[in-house]
Amino acid sequence: MPNALNVNNNIDAINVRRHLNANSLDQGIRHERLSSGLRINSAQDDASGLTVSEGFRAQITGLTMGVRNAEQGSNMLQVAEGSLNEVSSMLIRMRELAVQSSNSTINDQNREAIEAEVTQLKNEIDRVALSSEYNGQTLLTGFGARADETVSTALTDEADTGVARISASGTPTGTYTFIDNGGDGEITLGNGTVTQTIRMATQLDTGLNVATGSTVVANFDRLGVQVTLAGQDGSPNTTGSYIDGDLNGKTVAVTGGTGGSFQVGADNVTEDRIDVGIHDMRASAAFLNLNAVSMSTLFSSRSAITQLDEAISKVAQVRGDLGAAMNRLQHTISFTGNSIENNTNSEATIRDADIATEVTNLSKSQVMTQAATSMLAHANLTPQRALQLIGN
Repeated sequence: MPNALNVNNNIDAINVRRHLNANSLDQGIRHERLSSGLRINSAQDDASGLTVSEGFRAQITGLTMGVRNAEQGSNMLQVAEGSLNEVSSMLIRMRELAVQSSNSTINDQNREAIEAEVTQLKNEIDRVALSSEYNGQTLLTGFGARADETVSTALTDEADTGVARISASGTPTGTYTFIDNGGDGEITLGNGTVTQTIRMATQLDTGLNVATGSTVVANFDRLGVQVTLAGQDGSPNTTGSYIDGDLNGKTVAVTGGTGGSFQVGADNVTEDRIDVGIHDMRASAAFLNLNAVSMSTLFSSRSAITQLDEAISKVAQVRGDLGAAMNRLQHTISFTGNSIENNTNSEATIRDADIATEVTNLSKSQVMTQAATSMLAHANLTPQRALQLIGN
């Protein structure tokens, strides 16, 4: 629709100015994105995209810290394992002395000297356990959740139950009781609040026994308890063998020390934590139970060989558990690094600026701005025609 010739409202200039403002605004947006490298610099750029990308950012930073936690957790376990290496060496030396003292060529006066060295080695094991620290935390006097071997009847009655070992991982402290009705191939474990039933029939032989010379693991994963059950001659840690029903009424007492839980993921869920427990490794503690080891007589020296063999086996077992945990942490680090990469890629797709696209759009905005500026100058000449009519 043609416009009348007037001087109050220059519609052409208003139209051009509107486009000029839009082009200038767009040019400013391109400058901001190119200078920051981000497509989304504020919520008005993409409200939904900002919400999604902030969630990705929180996840990525959490995963990054999880990797750091896993690395530090591995370092902590290396400190404990390194100390246990020396404990193992001392136990082997004590066994060597026990074998020497078991010989009739040694008299009781000689055994006094051997006993003096053994006493010093016991004291040194205790000192090593007390001195093994990481960031102010003592590691070898009870670290994290673990099954108490002196109170858990499933372990103290191992000759009847065939339980070779019980490990706890992130298990709440307390007493857990087995329900094991013979003949059904199932075992239930619970503490009155949380209960889990697992079916063992597929791991047992036709008589619902653990096969001779083998072991099976009853994994109560919801509770964080793993019970190793042995068959006849299946494990040196037990003289018994498991038959379905043997665990009925037996208990597991879980005690908890400080620490032992590594937050390796970004969220507050069990799957994002790795829990590790270490027994009290002092010579005077119940786990190694070396207080009764004596080289003062021929017969006590021979008994000491058996006790020290058991202690050496337990230390090796704990070191093996620590090594397995360290390997697990290394796999966690690799997995989490891959997850960080993929999450970062997703976040970048949403939030990062496409430089090629932004440069193209900036060039377009610059050309359009220059064209609009030129057109605005032409549009402002229109009212001057009215002056020509007035002048005539």
